[in-house]
Amino acid sequence: MSGTGMLPDLVVTLVFIGYAMVMLLSFGGLLTWVERKQSAVMADRVGANRAYIRIPFTNVKLVWLGLFHGMADGLKMLLKENFKPRTHDAVGYFLAPFLVFTPVLLVFAVIPFGGTVVPGQLIPALSSWFGDRAYPMQIANLDAGLLVVFAFSSLGIIGAMLAGWASDNKFSLLGGLRAGSQMISYELVMGLTVLGLILVYGTVNLGDIVRQQSGTIGGVLPAWGIVYQPFAAFLFLTAAIAENKRIPFDLPEAESELIAGYFTEYSAMKLGLFMFSEFIQIAVVGALFATLFLGGYNLPFMTDAGFSLPWGTEIALSQAVRVPLQLVTFLGKVALLCVIQIQIRWTLPRFRYDQMLGLSWKMLLPLSLANLAVTVVWMWLAGGGQ
Repeated sequence: MSGTGMLPDLVVTLVFIGYAMVMLLSFGGLLTWVERKQSAVMADRVGANRAYIRIPFTNVKLVWLGLFHGMADGLKMLLKENFKPRTHDAVGYFLAPFLVFTPVLLVFAVIPFGGTVVPGQLIPALSSWFGDRAYPMQIANLDAGLLVVFAFSSLGIIGAMLAGWASDNKFSLLGGLRAGSQMISYELVMGLTVLGLILVYGTVNLGDIVRQQSGTIGGVLPAWGIVYQPFAAFLFLTAAIAENKRIPFDLPEAESELIAGYFTEYSAMKLGLFMFSEFIQIAVVGALFATLFLGGYNLPFMTDAGFSLPWGTEIALSQAVRVPLQLVTFLGKVALLCVIQIQIRWTLPRFRYDQMLGLSWKMLLPLSLANLAVTVVWMWLAGGGQ
């Protein structure tokens, strides 16, 4: 084989897709356990500890901090009766869980999870096949990557609204309506907060945004988005949690008011898809926040060439060191942001519906507009008033 043709490109893309799927599904499964254990720690109780595996012919039970609860949940979803309401729209009822689940995975396609990899150098045995081809560790390196994120994330709400309508249940319908109004309210805030970043970095390509964060501000501070736009980072994370319909913004499924909101009439794996998508979206929100505001896959002062420290020291990194380091760095940032989101979920009480809308339209929207105006003036002054 030679380094020509599209087959090497196809293989690398499939590897990236496989990595992304394993990563997201692993985060989704692990977060169901993390949420139980973290909430238990916060409430000073033991938490998940009942599901276990007994070693055959012994009384030894493997509990492993309750890690088997995730497996028990999965088995329960697979084996449970697939209940359907007597009166429902069959097509809409069937499609809704997939319309909620699929866009969450698609958003990650444009998020870079590592720098550039040259397979022929990383694995010398494959050098004759890959040649000198280089690939950014990203499934789809699109110039309009940030716009694609908003396009796909907006699709998820269609599934929630469709589930509410197709279930032919008043609680489901109210949950779907709440989900729609909540998405419109907070999607606008998210869009305005990232406009400041677009002005700073001059691009909507997420790979370019990460690479520009590898520089420094004044030779001292890392040029991360959170340094340029700290207020926008706070507003973005708030709006992103609201879009994921997590407490304190879980009004579309508020169980004390609407039973389970738009997925009240769902059971078995269809219900599992709704719940699993929520946990995967926690990881996607973490990945997006790390990409936009925390330097993405790089540590401070780190580029694809190595470290360039403020006092002038240069530390070169081989590809065999740099690629795993970038992957671990990215995963570490995502995991930290997931824990923060779960901490918020178990710290704050749920808003009332009017409070939730008021927070968006009366507080976050004006603040995001003010942040954008200040950024525009600052950029104008930095450009010499031209």
